[in-house]
Amino acid sequence: MIRLNLTNRPEWLDLLPGLRVLVAPLTTALMVSARADPVIDNLSETSSREDMALAMAKAVARRAVLEWEGVGDDDGNLVPVSPAGIDALLEIWPVFEAFQAQYVARGLMLDLEKNASAPSPTGPSAGATATARPAQAPAPTAPQD
Repeated sequence: MIRLNLTNRPEWLDLLPGLRVLVAPLTTALMVSARADPVIDNLSETSSREDMALAMAKAVARRAVLEWEGVGDDDGNLVPVSPAGIDALLEIWPVFEAFQAQYVARGLMLDLEKNASAPSPTGPSAGATATARPAQAPAPTAPQD
């Protein structure tokens, strides 16, 4: 069953101790926009899956992250959310992993749920195709003397 979030309100995600981000709901519009990101379009055909995953995560985060807490510069001063800051934040492996697990994976889980097979209209075995082959007669053998 797909559980709809009809409120469509931003929510806080705790990515690491002392670091949290306020993210917009993961909507179709957000994902379509991320897929059309110029960085994604400029990836070469030889880009690795890892490069593509990182580029997509950054594109999604640049659209989704509205605010953050616990992000500072080298001197410890809090910095405002910016596209460059989001990209830099996702270069930190534990942050990337937490963002993927808590935000992006939810969208993928919904995608998997919607792609599940529906039950057959007239019962669980209706429409099933036979996979067993009919038995064949044994091949003739030469007479034994």
